[in-house]
Amino acid sequence: MALRFSANLSWLFPELPTLPARLEAAAAAGFGAVESAWPADCPAEELRAAAERARVRIALLNTPPGDQEAGELGLAAVPGRQAAFRQALEAAVHYARAVGCPRIHVMAGRVPLGTDRAAVASEMETTFIENLRYAADLLSQENMTGLVEPINNRITDPRYYLNTSQQAAAILKKVGRPNLKLQLDLFHCQIMDGNLSHNLEMYFPLIGHIQIAQVPGRHEPDSPGELNFPYIFELLESLGYAGYVGCEYAPKGDTLEGLGWLRSYWESRGLQHGGTSKAAK
Repeated sequence: MALRFSANLSWLFPELPTLPARLEAAAAAGFGAVESAWPADCPAEELRAAAERARVRIALLNTPPGDQEAGELGLAAVPGRQAAFRQALEAAVHYARAVGCPRIHVMAGRVPLGTDRAAVASEMETTFIENLRYAADLLSQENMTGLVEPINNRITDPRYYLNTSQQAAAILKKVGRPNLKLQLDLFHCQIMDGNLSHNLEMYFPLIGHIQIAQVPGRHEPDSPGELNFPYIFELLESLGYAGYVGCEYAPKGDTLEGLGWLRSYWESRGLQHGGTSKAAK
Protein backbone atom coordinates (compact mmCIF):
# COMPACT_ATOMS: atom_id res chain seq x y z
CA MET A 1 0.00 0.00 0.00
CA ALA A 2 1.34 3.40 -1.00
CA LEU A 3 2.17 5.93 1.70
CA ARG A 4 0.02 8.98 2.39
CA PHE A 5 1.79 12.32 2.77
CA SER A 6 0.77 15.39 4.76
CA ALA A 7 2.07 18.88 4.01
CA ASN A 8 3.24 20.70 7.12
CA LEU A 9 1.95 24.23 6.55
CA SER A 10 4.28 25.66 9.19
CA TRP A 11 7.19 24.72 6.90
CA LEU A 12 5.98 24.29 3.34
CA PHE A 13 4.72 27.07 1.06
CA PRO A 14 6.30 29.87 3.16
CA GLU A 15 6.01 32.06 0.06
CA LEU A 16 2.26 32.28 0.78
CA PRO A 17 1.10 34.51 3.66
CA THR A 18 -1.87 32.64 5.15
CA LEU A 19 -2.67 29.10 6.23
CA PRO A 20 -5.73 28.80 3.96
CA ALA A 21 -3.61 29.86 0.98
CA ARG A 22 -0.93 27.33 1.92
CA LEU A 23 -3.57 24.63 2.36
CA GLU A 24 -5.01 25.34 -1.08
CA ALA A 25 -1.51 25.24 -2.59
CA ALA A 26 -0.85 21.90 -0.88
CA ALA A 27 -4.09 20.51 -2.28
CA ALA A 28 -3.19 21.72 -5.78
CA ALA A 29 0.18 20.01 -5.40
CA GLY A 30 -1.60 16.72 -4.72
CA PHE A 31 -1.51 16.46 -0.93
CA GLY A 32 -4.58 14.87 0.60
CA ALA A 33 -3.76 16.08 4.10
CA VAL A 34 -2.05 18.94 5.90
CA GLU A 35 -0.73 19.63 9.38
CA SER A 36 0.35 22.72 11.27
CA ALA A 37 2.15 23.44 14.51
CA TRP A 38 0.13 26.33 15.90
CA PRO A 39 -2.67 27.34 13.53
CA ALA A 40 -4.64 29.33 16.12
CA ASP A 41 -3.77 32.67 14.49
CA CYS A 42 -6.06 31.53 11.68
CA PRO A 43 -9.72 31.35 12.77
CA ALA A 44 -10.81 27.73 12.86
CA GLU A 45 -13.82 28.32 10.65
CA GLU A 46 -11.58 29.78 7.91
CA LEU A 47 -9.19 26.85 7.98
CA ARG A 48 -12.02 24.31 8.03
CA ALA A 49 -13.77 26.03 5.13
CA ALA A 50 -10.55 26.00 3.10
CA ALA A 51 -10.02 22.32 3.88
CA GLU A 52 -13.56 21.45 2.85
CA ARG A 53 -13.27 23.40 -0.40
CA ALA A 54 -9.97 21.69 -1.20
CA ARG A 55 -11.12 18.27 0.05
CA VAL A 56 -8.07 18.03 2.27
CA ARG A 57 -7.89 16.53 5.75
CA ILE A 58 -6.25 18.34 8.66
CA ALA A 59 -4.18 15.57 10.17
CA LEU A 60 -2.27 17.10 13.07
CA LEU A 61 -1.74 20.16 15.21
CA ASN A 62 0.28 20.90 18.35
CA THR A 63 -0.63 22.05 21.81
CA PRO A 64 0.24 25.75 22.24
CA PRO A 65 3.89 26.48 23.12
CA GLY A 66 3.21 28.52 26.25
CA ASP A 67 5.07 31.75 26.91
CA GLN A 68 7.46 31.92 23.97
CA GLU A 69 8.97 35.20 25.17
CA ALA A 70 10.00 33.34 28.31
CA GLY A 71 11.51 30.57 26.17
CA GLU A 72 8.76 27.97 26.53
CA LEU A 73 8.09 25.37 23.85
CA GLY A 74 5.30 23.26 25.28
CA LEU A 75 4.25 22.71 28.87
CA ALA A 76 3.39 19.06 29.45
CA ALA A 77 6.61 18.16 31.31
CA VAL A 78 7.28 21.53 32.95
CA PRO A 79 6.81 21.47 36.75
CA GLY A 80 4.60 24.20 38.13
CA ARG A 81 2.86 24.83 34.80
CA GLN A 82 0.14 22.20 35.12
CA ALA A 83 -2.74 24.68 35.16
CA ALA A 84 -1.39 26.49 32.11
CA PHE A 85 -0.91 23.13 30.38
CA ARG A 86 -4.52 22.14 30.93
CA GLN A 87 -5.73 25.47 29.61
CA ALA A 88 -3.51 25.15 26.54
CA LEU A 89 -4.63 21.58 25.95
CA GLU A 90 -8.29 22.54 26.12
CA ALA A 91 -7.65 25.32 23.59
CA ALA A 92 -5.97 22.83 21.25
CA VAL A 93 -8.82 20.35 21.62
CA HIS A 94 -11.39 23.08 20.94
CA TYR A 95 -9.53 24.13 17.77
CA ALA A 96 -8.98 20.53 16.64
CA ARG A 97 -12.65 19.75 17.09
CA ALA A 98 -13.62 22.82 15.07
CA VAL A 99 -11.39 21.88 12.12
CA GLY A 100 -11.95 18.11 12.30
CA CYS A 101 -8.39 17.21 13.31
CA PRO A 102 -8.03 13.83 15.09
CA ARG A 103 -4.43 14.12 16.35
CA ILE A 104 -2.73 16.51 18.75
CA HIS A 105 0.99 16.60 19.45
CA VAL A 106 1.26 17.15 23.21
CA MET A 107 4.48 19.15 23.45
CA ALA A 108 6.69 18.20 26.39
CA GLY A 109 8.53 21.50 26.74
CA ARG A 110 12.01 22.56 27.77
CA VAL A 111 14.14 22.09 30.86
CA PRO A 112 13.58 25.38 32.76
CA LEU A 113 16.26 28.00 32.42
CA GLY A 114 18.84 27.96 35.18
CA THR A 115 18.23 24.31 36.10
CA ASP A 116 20.33 21.23 35.46
CA ARG A 117 18.68 18.58 33.27
CA ALA A 118 19.78 15.69 35.47
CA ALA A 119 18.61 17.43 38.63
CA VAL A 120 15.06 17.97 37.36
CA ALA A 121 14.69 14.84 35.17
CA SER A 122 12.68 12.85 37.71
CA GLU A 123 10.31 15.71 38.53
CA MET A 124 9.81 16.46 34.85
CA GLU A 125 9.01 12.84 34.08
CA THR A 126 6.46 12.71 36.89
CA THR A 127 4.86 15.92 35.66
CA PHE A 128 4.82 14.64 32.08
CA ILE A 129 3.18 11.34 33.03
CA GLU A 130 0.48 13.05 35.09
CA ASN A 131 -0.26 15.56 32.35
CA LEU A 132 -0.31 12.89 29.64
CA ARG A 133 -2.84 10.84 31.59
CA TYR A 134 -5.01 13.92 31.94
CA ALA A 135 -4.60 14.63 28.22
CA ALA A 136 -5.40 11.07 27.21
CA ASP A 137 -8.61 11.08 29.22
CA LEU A 138 -9.70 14.39 27.72
CA LEU A 139 -8.78 13.35 24.18
CA SER A 140 -10.61 10.03 24.51
CA GLN A 141 -13.85 11.97 25.02
CA GLU A 142 -13.28 13.54 21.60
CA ASN A 143 -12.10 10.33 19.90
CA MET A 144 -8.71 11.98 19.37
CA THR A 145 -5.16 10.64 19.60
CA GLY A 146 -2.40 12.34 21.56
CA LEU A 147 1.17 12.21 20.29
CA VAL A 148 4.55 12.75 21.94
CA GLU A 149 7.54 13.68 19.81
CA PRO A 150 11.22 13.35 20.73
CA ILE A 151 13.13 16.43 19.51
CA ASN A 152 16.90 16.23 19.26
CA ASN A 153 18.91 18.23 21.81
CA ARG A 154 22.15 18.04 19.84
CA ILE A 155 21.30 20.52 17.09
CA THR A 156 17.70 21.72 17.18
CA ASP A 157 16.84 22.39 20.82
CA PRO A 158 19.44 21.74 23.56
CA ARG A 159 16.91 22.24 26.37
CA TYR A 160 14.00 20.18 25.06
CA TYR A 161 13.02 17.52 27.59
CA LEU A 162 11.97 14.61 25.36
CA ASN A 163 14.86 13.62 23.10
CA THR A 164 14.85 9.93 22.13
CA SER A 165 12.42 7.24 21.03
CA GLN A 166 13.57 5.08 23.95
CA GLN A 167 12.68 7.81 26.44
CA ALA A 168 9.30 8.38 24.77
CA ALA A 169 8.48 4.67 24.70
CA ALA A 170 9.30 4.29 28.38
CA ILE A 171 7.04 7.21 29.27
CA LEU A 172 4.19 5.95 27.10
CA LYS A 173 4.44 2.57 28.85
CA LYS A 174 4.20 4.24 32.25
CA VAL A 175 1.25 6.39 31.15
CA GLY A 176 -0.57 3.32 29.86
CA ARG A 177 -3.20 4.92 27.64
CA PRO A 178 -4.02 3.39 24.23
CA ASN A 179 -4.84 6.74 22.62
CA LEU A 180 -1.34 8.11 23.21
CA LYS A 181 1.17 7.33 20.48
CA LEU A 182 4.69 8.14 19.33
CA GLN A 183 5.23 10.89 16.78
CA LEU A 184 8.48 9.81 15.15
CA ASP A 185 10.27 12.55 13.24
CA LEU A 186 13.03 10.77 11.33
CA PHE A 187 15.14 13.94 11.25
CA HIS A 188 15.37 13.99 15.05
CA CYS A 189 15.65 10.20 15.31
CA GLN A 190 18.61 10.07 12.93
CA ILE A 191 20.46 12.79 14.85
CA MET A 192 19.91 11.18 18.25
CA ASP A 193 19.96 7.46 17.47
CA GLY A 194 20.55 6.63 13.81
CA ASN A 195 19.80 2.96 13.12
CA LEU A 196 16.48 3.99 11.56
CA SER A 197 15.50 0.60 10.16
CA HIS A 198 15.79 -1.07 13.55
CA ASN A 199 14.10 1.81 15.36
CA LEU A 200 11.17 1.90 12.93
CA GLU A 201 10.67 -1.83 13.36
CA MET A 202 11.09 -1.74 17.15
CA TYR A 203 8.78 1.17 17.82
CA PHE A 204 6.34 0.54 14.98
CA PRO A 205 3.49 -0.60 17.30
CA LEU A 206 3.72 2.72 19.16
CA ILE A 207 3.89 5.01 16.11
CA GLY A 208 0.90 7.26 15.44
CA HIS A 209 2.52 9.74 13.06
CA ILE A 210 5.78 10.06 11.12
CA GLN A 211 7.55 13.19 9.92
CA ILE A 212 10.43 13.49 7.47
CA ALA A 213 13.28 15.80 6.46
CA GLN A 214 16.77 15.17 5.13
CA VAL A 215 19.68 15.24 7.58
CA PRO A 216 21.51 17.49 8.35
CA GLY A 217 20.05 20.33 6.27
CA ARG A 218 16.37 19.65 7.07
CA HIS A 219 15.42 20.12 3.43
CA GLU A 220 13.61 17.96 0.85
CA PRO A 221 14.01 14.18 1.13
CA ASP A 222 15.92 14.10 -2.16
CA SER A 223 18.35 16.86 -1.15
CA PRO A 224 21.96 15.88 -0.30
CA GLY A 225 22.16 14.19 3.08
CA GLU A 226 22.43 11.07 5.18
CA LEU A 227 19.03 9.45 4.66
CA ASN A 228 18.01 7.11 1.84
CA PHE A 229 14.33 7.96 1.61
CA PRO A 230 13.41 5.59 -1.23
CA TYR A 231 14.60 2.76 1.03
CA ILE A 232 12.77 4.22 4.06
CA PHE A 233 9.53 4.56 2.10
CA GLU A 234 9.79 0.92 1.00
CA LEU A 235 10.42 -0.13 4.59
CA LEU A 236 7.37 1.75 5.83
CA GLU A 237 5.27 0.14 3.12
CA SER A 238 6.56 -3.32 4.07
CA LEU A 239 5.67 -2.65 7.70
CA GLY A 240 2.15 -1.75 6.66
CA TYR A 241 2.28 1.85 7.84
CA ALA A 242 -1.16 3.34 7.21
CA GLY A 243 -0.78 6.73 8.94
CA TYR A 244 0.41 9.98 7.44
CA VAL A 245 3.99 10.92 6.64
CA GLY A 246 4.29 14.59 7.53
CA CYS A 247 6.58 16.70 5.35
CA GLU A 248 8.21 18.92 7.95
CA TYR A 249 11.15 20.36 6.11
CA ALA A 250 12.44 23.74 4.94
CA PRO A 251 12.22 23.96 1.13
CA LYS A 252 15.53 24.93 -0.43
CA GLY A 253 13.65 27.12 -2.92
CA ASP A 254 10.13 27.21 -4.29
CA THR A 255 8.04 24.59 -2.47
CA LEU A 256 6.30 23.28 -5.56
CA GLU A 257 9.51 22.96 -7.56
CA GLY A 258 11.00 21.02 -4.65
CA LEU A 259 8.25 18.38 -4.72
CA GLY A 260 9.87 16.38 -7.50
CA TRP A 261 10.65 13.67 -4.94
CA LEU A 262 6.93 13.25 -4.22
CA ARG A 263 5.95 13.18 -7.88
CA SER A 264 8.66 10.57 -8.45
CA TYR A 265 7.31 8.50 -5.56
CA TRP A 266 3.80 8.52 -6.99
CA GLU A 267 5.05 7.66 -10.45
CA SER A 268 7.18 4.79 -9.11
CA ARG A 269 4.07 3.32 -7.48
CA GLY A 270 1.97 3.66 -10.62
CA LEU A 271 -0.06 6.46 -9.11
CA GLN A 272 -1.27 9.67 -10.66
CA HIS A 273 -1.03 13.20 -9.28
CA GLY A 274 -2.27 13.18 -5.68
CA GLY A 275 -1.34 9.58 -5.04
CA THR A 276 -4.52 8.06 -6.47
CA SER A 277 -4.60 4.96 -8.61
CA LYS A 278 -4.38 5.52 -12.35
CA ALA A 279 -7.16 2.97 -12.65
CA ALA A 280 -9.49 5.15 -10.59
CA LYS A 281 -10.96 7.46 -13.21
